[in-house]
Amino acid sequence: MKPLHQIILKPLVTEKSTSQPGAGQVVAFQVARDANKLEIKQAVEQAFEVKVEGVRTMQYAGKNKRLGMNFGKRANWKKAYVSLAEGDTIDFYGV
Repeated sequence: MKPLHQIILKPLVTEKSTSQPGAGQVVAFQVARDANKLEIKQAVEQAFEVKVEGVRTMQYAGKNKRLGMNFGKRANWKKAYVSLAEGDTIDFYGV
């Protein structure tokens, strides 16, 4: 298995991920494109010491961008919605 920091790249704290029903039970992460659901589940359980109920993943294609005469493309990326067990939460703010 890969190290945790190579599977979970960063948490995605967006309006959509925090305003859904049961928002405390579902957390979004940007993950490695080659990571599968089992690796993501194990990485989240190890990193945050919570029980994961399920993982849903989505692949996103990078957008084509232009700056003046220069053309480029953003990288493709993968998002994972992780459902936590009842009573478990992940607090990114530490408040």
